[in-house]
Amino acid sequence: MTAPLTAPSATAAPSSTVELVHRPGRWIDNWDPEDTGFWNRQGRSIARRNLTWSIFAEFLGFVIWQLWSIVVVMLPAAGFTFTTTETFWLISMPSLVGATLRFPYSFMVPKFGGRNWTIISAGLLLIPSIALAFAVQNPDIPFPVMLGIAALAGLGGGNFASSMSNITFFYPQREKGWALGLNAAGGNLGASVAQFVVPIAVTIGAAATLNLSLAGWIWVPFILLAMFGAYRYMDNLSSAKADFAGSAAALREPHLWILAVLYIGTFGSFIGFASVFPKLIADQFPEFSTFAVGAASISLAFLGALTGSLARPYGGKLADRFGGAIVTMGAFGVMAVGALAVLWTLPLGNFWLFLGCFLVLFMASGVGNGSTYRMIPSVFAARAGSTNAHSAGSDVTTQRKAAAALGLISAIGAYGGFAIPQILNLSQATTGNYEAAFLGFVAAYVVLVAVTYVVYYRRNASLAGQRL
Repeated sequence: MTAPLTAPSATAAPSSTVELVHRPGRWIDNWDPEDTGFWNRQGRSIARRNLTWSIFAEFLGFVIWQLWSIVVVMLPAAGFTFTTTETFWLISMPSLVGATLRFPYSFMVPKFGGRNWTIISAGLLLIPSIALAFAVQNPDIPFPVMLGIAALAGLGGGNFASSMSNITFFYPQREKGWALGLNAAGGNLGASVAQFVVPIAVTIGAAATLNLSLAGWIWVPFILLAMFGAYRYMDNLSSAKADFAGSAAALREPHLWILAVLYIGTFGSFIGFASVFPKLIADQFPEFSTFAVGAASISLAFLGALTGSLARPYGGKLADRFGGAIVTMGAFGVMAVGALAVLWTLPLGNFWLFLGCFLVLFMASGVGNGSTYRMIPSVFAARAGSTNAHSAGSDVTTQRKAAAALGLISAIGAYGGFAIPQILNLSQATTGNYEAAFLGFVAAYVVLVAVTYVVYYRRNASLAGQRL
């Protein structure tokens, strides 16, 4: 299976001047996806293989990252007596840790290689999954200890930065939006799968009790499979280099911070609402928190993360075609309408209307995730002087700077996953309801529409002509 990857092709396109060099440890030299002949001859197949296993490993990272979002609503039935504020902290702590870990994780691919770091980062997921399995068996465990164990789930959140940074080196500029969207969507689906599978796994066959430790144990075989798949089928690119100086230069770029704010609004909203959605349903509509299906229970909370995840690659694809700025503006506009609709429907007490409005909000956040992330390499290419930053390739230095920015922006944006549950907690603690929080979300999305328009779409904006 590997011979065609190393042997020159007799039918290679005339324009191709790339000859790959394969070294021990599955290292590849001379990777150049912008060379059309090379890409059509063998680059695309190698990139797809790496993308497939990257998606699977990142998927498991999101599963572990979001385990506590669904486990916390089951803790009372297992004998735990945490307060509402403590419950919100258990929900938000993995996001805080995961967002922070994305900073060092963004440097891991250049340091260790994409394949090698995927093996390591997947293996680290064994720690939070096994720790959770033991912790939930003891209702007398002190809250600080439980909070520390929840924090370990943040290891799954760090995977996103390294995975996305790795995949951006494999694909040409013209296909980055779709590839990054698929990679991210496959990962984001982990949040939905965790919220769907865990209630079934912990209740099926358990009669009147919960086997809550299965929420951690069931993922161990899949983590081991991801480690094997990365070891056997992924590659390291010697061209995937970055350094602290390049990242420092990216941090000095004003557009990095603007894009990070936009990403807080899109991805931060997605992961924040995904993590808190089971809790919101349990608070507002306890009778709809779970449904009995035979001997198992299911929660409809998984539909939120599922909708946002499936929408994400289409956000990237729409951005590939129409430009990221206009798609991002549209996404924020729909998010504002969705949050306002949730605010209006809360007093009505209609669960299905509440669910529908929230799914619109999740869908728009997913589209915005893909379009905002697609803008990042284009913005950096435009700032480097490219006259066709939306579809043309850029020099290696700019690619490395953009790859660093992808990791940094994903880290900053992920703090939304901590902020949203805490804002909702503050609203509940001070006013007794969530209305003030949703008013704040609506206002924030309107402001982000304006920011995107002024900086990236307005006719006399410096980068507007690039269809970023």
